[in-house]
Amino acid sequence: MQDFFETVTIAFEFLGVATMVVGFVVAIGIALRAWVRSRDGGAAFRTLRAAIGGVILLGLELLVAADLVKTVTSPPSLTDAVVLAVIVLIRVVLSFSLQIEIDGVAPWRRALVSGGQVIAQAARRPNGSTETRGTDPTGI
Repeated sequence: MQDFFETVTIAFEFLGVATMVVGFVVAIGIALRAWVRSRDGGAAFRTLRAAIGGVILLGLELLVAADLVKTVTSPPSLTDAVVLAVIVLIRVVLSFSLQIEIDGVAPWRRALVSGGQVIAQAARRPNGSTETRGTDPTGI
């Protein structure tokens, strides 16, 4: 049974690293496509950053899963528990930082920012009209 869990751990580690490597290549392809379509280097760069950030987050999730399987299936020790706690803490900090980089706003401020955008758009309507413009499905 121990061999099975070691194989599962190795598979998760391989998938985590492979996800980041393949995802990096795909992210570059997506950014190049965005640049070719729009000829806007800034938009292509933002696309690349967002795609790479998402890839890193997914890869980290898989690596944490590998460490979790390894820790749960190994003989209990305080050292393994501390190592897992440190890895999870690092992953949370990285995830949090990457999410702020991708969204441009802290998660607890996201609702305030999007709510502020809704209010600003509503305030721009002439005479408080309820007329909708554009293709925004929310009617704003």
